[in-house]
Amino acid sequence: MDSQLKKGLLEFCVLAVLNKSDSYGYQIIKDISTCVEISESTLYPILKRLEASSYLETYSVEHNSRLRKYYKITNKGKDYIKEFLEEWQQVMEIYYFIKGERNYE
Repeated sequence: MDSQLKKGLLEFCVLAVLNKSDSYGYQIIKDISTCVEISESTLYPILKRLEASSYLETYSVEHNSRLRKYYKITNKGKDYIKEFLEEWQQVMEIYYFIKGERNYE
């Protein structure tokens, strides 16, 4: 898969995980890895970009006498997912056109 396309889709995978519940880095990696392979070195820059864009926010919780950073999706992040899903319908129409099929949804 094209690396730029994968990078963009990974952002939405992260948001999808956080749309279900707040989470922390290691757990996000485990959840996404059921669909696509992702490493810490890939995840954390994505989390920083999403936070800088106000699609998520962070807070800390003590766990085993250490602070664990949690990520929480914002309303702006939820809207971003909705926009992506609406636009993805156009991508699927192009996919079916290229494949020579007609989409009968």
